[in-house]
Amino acid sequence: MASVLLRNCINALKNHSRLPFSPAKLVPEVQEATHVAKSLLGLPFTTKAKTMMMKSQNNPVSEFKIDEYRTMKVNQINKALEEAVPMQHPTLLHEAMRYTLLAGGKRIFGTLCIASCELVGGNESVVMPLACAGEMLVTMAVIQDDLPCLDNDDFRRGKPANHMVFGEATAILACQALFCQAIEHLAIKTKVVSPERLLRVIVEICSAAGSEGVAAGQMMDITSEGKEVSLTELEFIHRHKCGKSIEASVATGSLVGGGNEEDIERLRKYGKYLGLAYQVWDDIIDATGSAEMGKKPGRDLQRDKATYPKLMGIDEAKNYAKGLVAEAHKELAYFDSSKAAPLYHMANFIVSRTY
Repeated sequence: MASVLLRNCINALKNHSRLPFSPAKLVPEVQEATHVAKSLLGLPFTTKAKTMMMKSQNNPVSEFKIDEYRTMKVNQINKALEEAVPMQHPTLLHEAMRYTLLAGGKRIFGTLCIASCELVGGNESVVMPLACAGEMLVTMAVIQDDLPCLDNDDFRRGKPANHMVFGEATAILACQALFCQAIEHLAIKTKVVSPERLLRVIVEICSAAGSEGVAAGQMMDITSEGKEVSLTELEFIHRHKCGKSIEASVATGSLVGGGNEEDIERLRKYGKYLGLAYQVWDDIIDATGSAEMGKKPGRDLQRDKATYPKLMGIDEAKNYAKGLVAEAHKELAYFDSSKAAPLYHMANFIVSRTY
């Protein structure tokens, strides 16, 4: 039964885009073990998931140094965020905003946004306001998520949660301020992008945060606690609670970078697969992780939440996430491999991280 539902999930994702789902132009060579399990996504996976490798040993994708790239982009995003949300009156409100925003984090959303922009010919200086806006919206979401009325977490990004330091009222106001600051910063600081494209970007990121995105996923998440949830329902929660944000980060990055409609839609499909993979892997980390993850592990189990490890088991959940990443990789084969390398390896990072 689980296999049928998983096959339906992946087919639904493939059929969601306006563009037909077609094979990648440069199909990766696959090394697989002798024992193959074919039931997870309707795709043939080994019990340890397939290892995707490009055909050429000298391919820019295989040679790309993702750790150096990530470190560079994280540092640049952090610097831009420091400038985007300065300390000012009222001090307490801005302290609360900056406390979680500048507490570190993986900056996955901002990095994906920049990488997708650069992939289609844009440059970092043009897309940085959008990368910052995305990180502000992510921070807003995690402050909300930690509140006692929602997930009731007291630890985030290696520090006490925002409401534990500033109180619930200030934390809520910080969320409101971060949302508004994100849109204002994006609208004012974005240069050399047409008004039409900038409007599309604003609509996209607002939709990803609202009743068709994070808010919808969070609503379904809290109303599903302690209940029997199907894999189809769980996919809805995960694709909206976090997946929509990742989808928006790559779609809007390509919009700002000047991508054509086919570029944008292929990257949107990449984002759909990667967004769901990200949340599936988060479930796995929560079930198996340690304090390294920056918040207390095992919270999903304590709150009796529906998760992929709970419904499928750890090993099948890992294979499912890696299968989604393999599908995301296919969308990148349409692009120049050297320019697509950051997104290729960011996808691999998402399903190999321990935090």
